[in-house]
Amino acid sequence: MVPAFQEARRLPATLARVTAYLDGRGEPYELIVVDDGSRDATGEVAARGVAGLGERGRVLRLPENRGKGAAVRAGVGAAHGERVLVTDADLSTPIEELEALERACASGADVAIGSRALNRSLIVLRQSPLREWSGRLFNLVVQIFALPGIRDSQCGFKLFRGEAARDVFGRARSDGFGFDVEVLAVARHLGYRIAEVPVRWRNDDDSRLSLARGAAAFVDPVRVRLGLWLGRYGRRGERRRS
Repeated sequence: MVPAFQEARRLPATLARVTAYLDGRGEPYELIVVDDGSRDATGEVAARGVAGLGERGRVLRLPENRGKGAAVRAGVGAAHGERVLVTDADLSTPIEELEALERACASGADVAIGSRALNRSLIVLRQSPLREWSGRLFNLVVQIFALPGIRDSQCGFKLFRGEAARDVFGRARSDGFGFDVEVLAVARHLGYRIAEVPVRWRNDDDSRLSLARGAAAFVDPVRVRLGLWLGRYGRRGERRRS
């Protein structure tokens, strides 16, 4: 599934590349695009992009912009597959890297996450020094408060077993860019196995994450840790809290 906000320009090429790759695999799939309350033609462009897929292609339109976390949560909630891939609309991680995540799941992982930190030689085009060092500082905060041992929680390329995805996202609450931290922390808390996988990655300067919104995300690891301490996310097998 692809969360999208103000992505009318990039979506045609992205959806064409994704569908061509998935068609070439010869396996059944569904493609869900979630329009996060865009003010441009994102919804219409997405609808045209999946029109040829019939029931396999769907566009969900949120009535207002709620944030990437809310968009991904809506898409995962609508997915029916045995595995659920979340990928950004800019395809900073090429769709072909799905095979690397699938190998991790085949080896026993419930969640396989793309990582830029494990092998930086795979980064084709780097971020600006300011963004890169801000990201490293954020990852340090994430490891201290929420996800020790996970070196890159924010890469937008993640594969979940369907059951795990629906369980974890059904408990998640974060609507913003910090949702990745919450989702992975909850997955680990519930006992799901997480594998971090090195992937190719290319920075896109047309990012939807501003420095101000990125700075605000620094409180999310602390908020998630507090939520875990308070038992906000429950235990695996328990009824989810509303």
